[in-house]
Amino acid sequence: MSRCSAIDRERSGSAAAFEQADERRQVTALDIDAVEAFVLVAELRSFTRAAEALDSTQSAVSVRIRRLEDRLGRRLLERTPRQVRLSADGEAFLASARELVAAHRRAVGAFDAPRRRLLIGISHHVVGAELPMILREMSLRASQVIVEMRVGTSRDLFDAFERAELDAVIVLRHDSRRNDGEVLMNEAFAWLGSPEFVHRAELPLPVALQAEPCSIRRMAVDALSVAGVAWSEAFVGGGVMTTGAAAAAGLAVAVLATRVAPAGTIDVGARLGLPPLPSRELVLHTAVTDAPARDALRKLANALRSTAGAAA
Repeated sequence: MSRCSAIDRERSGSAAAFEQADERRQVTALDIDAVEAFVLVAELRSFTRAAEALDSTQSAVSVRIRRLEDRLGRRLLERTPRQVRLSADGEAFLASARELVAAHRRAVGAFDAPRRRLLIGISHHVVGAELPMILREMSLRASQVIVEMRVGTSRDLFDAFERAELDAVIVLRHDSRRNDGEVLMNEAFAWLGSPEFVHRAELPLPVALQAEPCSIRRMAVDALSVAGVAWSEAFVGGGVMTTGAAAAAGLAVAVLATRVAPAGTIDVGARLGLPPLPSRELVLHTAVTDAPARDALRKLANALRSTAGAAA
């Protein structure tokens, strides 16, 4: 056997090995858009909301995920008419899928201009324990934006927005001061308390409220006054988490949005004979026009809407 023939056979074998390895890589190569669609559906538990976040259609998202499942040879999602949930394989794949999407975005953004800082104000009545999920959904597609979020009263935040100190605000509409903005949802409010909370009718009702000035505090006090319900201020908090904690601890009842009702609380209004409370529109005001900022705000709006669906 000549030396040249041996070298040719060795080269041929190496080429065949490379071709086989390339074929294996092609079999498992993943469409990053399909992986991102899967992550969104898994997080939002909805094909519809994932499609909104991707600015796509529900059918297109479904096709992407079916192709991803076919490529992996695994069923990632269990679909029923009422809900979407992860399969066992989907649970196993989710963390890696998030890492893949994040790494892809870092790679394609390696030569981008410096990240844009977006200052957002959000009412302390509309964010609670679901805030980590909301921020996670924002960061998934808004990698070009650094979000600076301030939480406070709707009035203070709106004043700051009008002074151009904030790029956008998500606030409760309490009056007709301004009727513009994008209405994200209607926030329903209720008297929330511990299931074990007991109130003796001959005593004033202990209430957990926000500190003055607060429009929801005023709404609660006005409703009690009109209904002739005697009450006492039992706890003063600075947001959903603090007043909700007082209600969950059984110290008092608190007026909070039902969407962000803390764990361990229920609507006790009917049982205690308390007056119904009006709802409030949750409104997004912004003047930003650049694409990265608007994309981040769209993600925030969709994430907030998804919490309304989860509460329902």
